[in-house]
Amino acid sequence: MLEIKGIKAGYGSTEVLRSVSLKAERGMITTLIGANGAGKTTTLNCIMNVVKPYEGSILWKGRELTSLKPSEIVRAGISLIPEGRHIFPRMTVRENLEMGAYTRRGEKVAGDMQWVLDLFPVLKERIRQEAGTLSGGEQQMLVIGRSLMSDPELILMDEPSMGLAPIIVEQVFDVVRRISETGKTILLVEQNAALALAIANEGYVIELGTIVLSGGGVDLLRNPEVEKAYLGL
Repeated sequence: MLEIKGIKAGYGSTEVLRSVSLKAERGMITTLIGANGAGKTTTLNCIMNVVKPYEGSILWKGRELTSLKPSEIVRAGISLIPEGRHIFPRMTVRENLEMGAYTRRGEKVAGDMQWVLDLFPVLKERIRQEAGTLSGGEQQMLVIGRSLMSDPELILMDEPSMGLAPIIVEQVFDVVRRISETGKTILLVEQNAALALAIANEGYVIELGTIVLSGGGVDLLRNPEVEKAYLGL
């Protein structure tokens, strides 16, 4: 569904992506792992055209994305879950979820709201509560739920485990699996390489703005280079 070809990008005169090419196949979980500063978040921002590439192409179902506005990319079926849980703290849980559906109209929105609340029972319990009063794990679930409210075909996830307790991280990754089972395509950026590769169909390793390894998630999990650099083995 998504194909990135030879992307070069950065901020001002600082080049971050030197040549990035990868694919995210329909209905699969694809993960991009790497150290801080390797270019993971910049790759996602290029897909959303928040950062405009200097060179290269980003195709979504054959359509070039680099000429579209971020809002047009959302309408085309792509949703970004940013790093850092950017909720609307003074708005209720329901209002945050409704913001995720701002590009949509019709009866299906109500059905998707119910699906999200069934996926995250804790949000159903706190539906009238201000989002800023939720715990970190609950806020992460809210951000994922808000993304689902746009009815995306492709979900870009940026470090969903960051700052969460281990038991909450396991819950979040279980939700990622369950979302994938509904047919959604997921591109997951994650520093927790072990968990990310364990659930991924395909994986890529990025170093200094360049893809240096790729393969099946389980294959990369057993790769000696990955074990040494990212798994502490």
